[in-house]
Amino acid sequence: MKKTTEDWFETAESDLLLVKEIYLNQNLTHLSAFHCQQAIEKVFKAIIEEFDLPLIKTHSLETLYNSVREKIRLEFDYDFLIMLDQLYIDSRYPGEMGLLPNGKPSIDETGKFRDLALEIYKAAKLSCRE
Repeated sequence: MKKTTEDWFETAESDLLLVKEIYLNQNLTHLSAFHCQQAIEKVFKAIIEEFDLPLIKTHSLETLYNSVREKIRLEFDYDFLIMLDQLYIDSRYPGEMGLLPNGKPSIDETGKFRDLALEIYKAAKLSCRE
């Protein structure tokens, strides 16, 4: 595995460690979701790096996934990926922005986001080691 790929995985793992610490805190569910999005984005960029795919300057998980989908073997709930895309930037700012239609993500939703991020992380690491 390339050094840069390892660096992407290491920073994604930091996001995942943070999520593990905060995802059960109802006051921080929007931040937990944000860091899940960040972890997945970094994992997809690790795959792009490892397989010398064309670099895409975007934070869109949907766009990044479409560029790496042939390199990662994983079935997952695509709707949760899209939900994280919708929460991305705005989740860091006050007001109505960055929230799901019913407000902040619930603890149940952040648990599902966390599970998705972990699944993608593990599958991507396997793909990059083969």
